[in-house]
Amino acid sequence: MGEPVAARESGATTTTAGGAGLSHRQILVVYSGLMAGMLLAALDQTIVATALPTIVGDLHGLNHLSWVVTAYLLTSTISVPLYGKISDLYGRKNVFQFAIGVFLIGSILAGLSQNMPQLIVFRGLQGIGGGGLMVMAMAIVGDIVSPRERGRYQGYLGAVFAFSSVVGPLLGGFIVDHSSWRWIFYINVPIGAAALVITSMVLDLPYQRLHHVIDFLGAALVMGSATCLLLVAVWGGTSYPWTSRTIIGLSAAGVVLLILFLLQERRASEPLIPPKLWRNRVFSVSNGLVFVTGFAMFGSIVFLPLYLQTVGGASAENSGLLILPLMAGIVVMSITSGRLITRTGKYKAWPVCGTAIVAFGLYLFSTMGVGTSRATSSLYMVVVGAGMGMLMQVMVLAVQNSVEYRDLGTATAAVNFFRSMGGAFGVSISGAILTNRLAYYLPRFVPGGASGGVNAGALTSGPAAIKRLPPPILEGVLQAIAHSIQDVFLASVPLAVLAFIGAFLLPEIPLRQTSHMTMEAAAGEPLVPEVEQAALETEDESERALEPAPDLEPR
Repeated sequence: MGEPVAARESGATTTTAGGAGLSHRQILVVYSGLMAGMLLAALDQTIVATALPTIVGDLHGLNHLSWVVTAYLLTSTISVPLYGKISDLYGRKNVFQFAIGVFLIGSILAGLSQNMPQLIVFRGLQGIGGGGLMVMAMAIVGDIVSPRERGRYQGYLGAVFAFSSVVGPLLGGFIVDHSSWRWIFYINVPIGAAALVITSMVLDLPYQRLHHVIDFLGAALVMGSATCLLLVAVWGGTSYPWTSRTIIGLSAAGVVLLILFLLQERRASEPLIPPKLWRNRVFSVSNGLVFVTGFAMFGSIVFLPLYLQTVGGASAENSGLLILPLMAGIVVMSITSGRLITRTGKYKAWPVCGTAIVAFGLYLFSTMGVGTSRATSSLYMVVVGAGMGMLMQVMVLAVQNSVEYRDLGTATAAVNFFRSMGGAFGVSISGAILTNRLAYYLPRFVPGGASGGVNAGALTSGPAAIKRLPPPILEGVLQAIAHSIQDVFLASVPLAVLAFIGAFLLPEIPLRQTSHMTMEAAAGEPLVPEVEQAALETEDESERALEPAPDLEPR
């Protein structure tokens, strides 16, 4: 009983107590399971982004376009901190598969939606699962691969996004042009079923069960605060005046709930985000950067398909193809930065350069108008995508390299939390800017008194209806949309510049050459596969039942 437990991984045996990690072949087997789950989320993002203008046009809800994205971002954001803690209790594999199941249920219900409120609610349910897919995959990578060697394998996850960036827009555009947009969500069912089968077969991961107390009160408080503040961003200046009781009340409620959340974090035995982590400069600076860059990037880029399908005159299918340069820039630079970080052991230069390139690229986006050629817009997308590729994985790598193993799940979840929260605020505020600027530009570009009718009718009926407008009105509407989207991109530039300045504050510490799993094993703390944990606990209980009764005499 005193010998270390051997960790079984897909038919191979690796002795954990000796300090050995998984072999290259074993890591590839685990990665196949991770890629199956990540493909589900990555495909959904590219397909939905391509079809979003058509969906909101069919359901007559252009004014609620941002909420289709915001609902997903909000719920995926709020659920992320819980995934980190719960995975330490029940194992990353079980939680990963739970996330897949929730994502599939949300997808089916979203496909059945009959109006915008239903779609928004079911996209929120889908987001609860989607938040777990990404954070669990990143946490598992942090478990099994050392920070120094992670660039060697980063290309495999990059291949998932490359595949989804090619297939997703094509599939999304084909479905919208030749079938019902509802299949945008139904297509997730066979993909998710395959992901469940693959993860059941290959994700036989060693892990050490850590005792945690889930801070449900803290989760409820931060959810309430985020929801109130997002509603302020979405409704302020559009649905309600900024000085209305509704906006003031939501603002006050959001601030009060945020203060209560911070107080709860100080008194909770196991807070969602332990205050000690904020004393880690890598952790604090990295999370600040991902929040600001998420705000700037996702808040504006979500409107690219709308620009391409209206101002650019592209079909849904072609607009998906036209976004490929953005995805290509992300994938190529993500792989390149990962491999160079493995070679040099340095990571700080990448977020510095990435934020600068993103700021410049967003400015280029703000110059796109009715006469912009597709070659020019494609070049601009490559620029922004390259900058994003330098940032996305590096921040996770830096944080995971700087924390102890017991905080790995929480720290990884925190990075995803702040990135998603920044994206949620960005999408909401960018949507408010778009609506506000449309109301400003339409009367100026649409001749006569037709602007009111256009705003209420054609603009809420999707790109196809806009193209059927009479030529004089169509030209004015396209100019109004183009100028409005330009303002959205331009408003994001100062935030990207702020992130560039903040990137210089990121400390650079040496990258470890051992994984968390290997370090724990070397320290004499055996890790057991998830599938064996329950059996071992039952065996221990049986042995204790057979042991003689303890000596009850006082010592």
